[in-house]
Amino acid sequence: MALRPDVVAVLNSSQDTTDLLRRALEDAGFVVVTAFTHQLRDGKIEYSRFIADHGPKVIVYDVALPYDRNWALFLHFRSLPASQGIQFVITTANAVQVRQIAGRDEMLHEILGRPFDLNEMVTAVKEAAMARPTR
Repeated sequence: MALRPDVVAVLNSSQDTTDLLRRALEDAGFVVVTAFTHQLRDGKIEYSRFIADHGPKVIVYDVALPYDRNWALFLHFRSLPASQGIQFVITTANAVQVRQIAGRDEMLHEILGRPFDLNEMVTAVKEAAMARPTR
């Protein structure tokens, strides 16, 4: 019986970045689902339903400008019951600032600054997928 590949959700505001990450992660053997952060923020896509429908093991979330608004959205998503046990990989243009804000967080596997190396991203997602669930 073949193992099912892990699902990775890419939550980003850029179509180009979403497409790039999808290709790289699918090439690495993951099933990738995507949503735009503004659709989640504005309620056009319901986060908990999206997570329940797709069951990602890892979420790649972009903290874009405005940082405070998108960080608050990340904190909200992470606090929801649907997020329990899911590892997060954060991308951002200001990794130093986001690392300071984030502190130590068991659900936050990695923070990668943009521009990020795709191999580094794939490695971070693979490591996050192998991490023990935090549930």
